[in-house]
Amino acid sequence: MAIEYLKRGKPETERAEDDSKVRAIVEETLKDIETRGDAAVRELSEKFDNYSPPSYRLSLDEIEALIAQVDPRDMEDLKFAQAQVKAFAEAQRASMTDIEVEPMPGVILGHKNIPVQSVGCYVPAGKFPMVASAHMSVATASVAGVPRIIACTPPFQGQPNPAVIAAMHLGGAHEIYVLGGMQGIGAMALGTETIEPVHMLVGPGNAFVAEAKRQLFGRVGIDLFAGPTETMVIADDTVDGELCATDLLGQAEHGYNSPAVLLTNSRKLAEDTMREIDRLLEILPTQETASKSWEDYGEIILCDTYEEMLEVADDIASEHVQVMTDRDDWFLEHMTCYGALFLGARTNVANGDKVIGTNHTLPTKKAGRYTGGLWVGKFLKTHSYQKVTTDEAAADIGAYCSRLCLLEGFVGHAEQANVRVRRYGGINVPYGGPAPYKDAAE
Repeated sequence: MAIEYLKRGKPETERAEDDSKVRAIVEETLKDIETRGDAAVRELSEKFDNYSPPSYRLSLDEIEALIAQVDPRDMEDLKFAQAQVKAFAEAQRASMTDIEVEPMPGVILGHKNIPVQSVGCYVPAGKFPMVASAHMSVATASVAGVPRIIACTPPFQGQPNPAVIAAMHLGGAHEIYVLGGMQGIGAMALGTETIEPVHMLVGPGNAFVAEAKRQLFGRVGIDLFAGPTETMVIADDTVDGELCATDLLGQAEHGYNSPAVLLTNSRKLAEDTMREIDRLLEILPTQETASKSWEDYGEIILCDTYEEMLEVADDIASEHVQVMTDRDDWFLEHMTCYGALFLGARTNVANGDKVIGTNHTLPTKKAGRYTGGLWVGKFLKTHSYQKVTTDEAAADIGAYCSRLCLLEGFVGHAEQANVRVRRYGGINVPYGGPAPYKDAAE
């Protein structure tokens, strides 16, 4: 195996954020919100967003006035994107069916898929108004049938962003609050005098938002632990450097710490891509962010074989994986660790981020090894149920249960079974003793 790094990013030891500082700030902030409620939320909003309206919840009149500010053509595009997201979520929901089976006569087992009863959707808007995030969280929760969906977004340049508010409203949000950062997350999860707490939090955000979700996990559910945007391009000589460079920088502009990796078996493509990145960074309007991200977190990895490329890709487990090779479906068949795949040169990650219909809230920091991203199923809880319908089944299953409970030393458990063996099976089981085997009872 020959794997060569033509460009490396910062070592892992240098990449770590000051997690302890963030953790301490978030912990103190959440305690303050829990103690002082609305007063703490208002102070934080004034401090971080310079925003202090009479009410952080938008009224229907305010929502409609903001929507009226959205250009009609932009509104058409919003509705198209949301229709794509809803259509895919509806197809996913249809694949999740309730079941009921009878593994033995008189014993019925089943499960039901029940929506989470209240969800808080966070939509970032501080640096960029993340309109698409409203589709991914609010609209998907709506398709799942969540009966109470609240949405929070920070003010953008001092005011609610009309397009974000429009997307939240069209997606099905029942309550919309103009609250950002830790105060938005804390208010939704912990509740205040004016905001009823939710059962689950979803949506991306900065390091403080992510840490707040981490600390609140357990008290409420969350979608996943999310870090900075990651992208990987897997390519061979069927494509050119301009395409690869464009796809890498298109995600590097997300932030100063967004990893972007080219994985290839073509040295020419690798070198062409590096030259194209240098060229594009001269003209890219977001070059300040993208160039810093590429400098510190960009990597180009040269492999000998497709098998090596597959192995490296699964080890990195990138959030977004753009595959442009002569065997895209081979990667689809064999890759096991990633957030989402984007197959073929005609496809791109921006499609997935904004419009194509799959969800863009995806696992980062190698979490693709054990989880997928946000989807309609995240808003559904699968609950089992059992029902015993005949006397014979109650006695039969009860006898097994009695003996297995006593095998573990749980006498009280055994008596739950024994009392039914006595009542429905007519067998006199001594208190705290095992029910007899069927052949012995006969």
